[in-house]
Amino acid sequence: MHHQTPPARGARIDLIEAGGHRLRTATWRLDEDTAAPPLLFFNGIGANIETIAPLAERLTDRAVITFDMPGIGRSPDPVLPYNPLTMAWSASRVLDTLGIGRADVMGFSWGGALAQQYALQHPSRTGRLVLASTFAGMFMVPGDLSILARMALSQRFADARYLNEHLLALYDPAPARPLRKLKVASRLMAPSTCGFMQQIAALAGWTSYPFLPFLSAPTLVLTGDEDHIVPPANAELLAAAIPGARLKTLAGAGHLVLLTHLDETAALLGGFLER
Repeated sequence: MHHQTPPARGARIDLIEAGGHRLRTATWRLDEDTAAPPLLFFNGIGANIETIAPLAERLTDRAVITFDMPGIGRSPDPVLPYNPLTMAWSASRVLDTLGIGRADVMGFSWGGALAQQYALQHPSRTGRLVLASTFAGMFMVPGDLSILARMALSQRFADARYLNEHLLALYDPAPARPLRKLKVASRLMAPSTCGFMQQIAALAGWTSYPFLPFLSAPTLVLTGDEDHIVPPANAELLAAAIPGARLKTLAGAGHLVLLTHLDETAALLGGFLER
């Protein structure tokens, strides 16, 4: 593992070989003596470690682990294609390298699909499960088609200037809650075109829906009632299919609920994960 300069307060960065990929991995408080299980976090499409750092910093009672997907952030491009099954295995190898056997698991948006796959594939290594602003794959209830069409232009995701000027408005269009105040743009890194397209291709034909009744992990499904990218109906579908799942809808929240409602989200996660 190659140690690099941490991108956020308290974070350690390592480049970990896992499942044929070299994954830039961030850990918070991993060396501290905390009673709570660590939290493995899967990020959204095109999102790098730095974007979720504010939430990781708030969860002070536990270790947090996340990594840049191949071709995202500062992880090298994938040499071979991957899918949720193979990447869930790679994630388990990351935990092996870090000496972690069992962890709570959380996924946001695209990463929520990977979190579902991980929990289904590795039930004995999964504690509690949190699914935020996410969906069940092919059975997704689509969001605003004009927004999705603009997001689908991969060359725009590879343009740092476009990310800074336009992407945040797509994710959270309400002018009363400008994400610029959160300085999210300063933490965004444009993914490579290869990395972004591989993330899109990875979920082609994938769905968790037939298998959700077999999820054994206690699950929290989180959504915002103003999410125009992954509408709340997707969270309702997940919560109805997962045995005993708890559904929480935050009023006035868009797709980036984890950042726009940071204090509320951190408190909600803390309460659920501590049970």
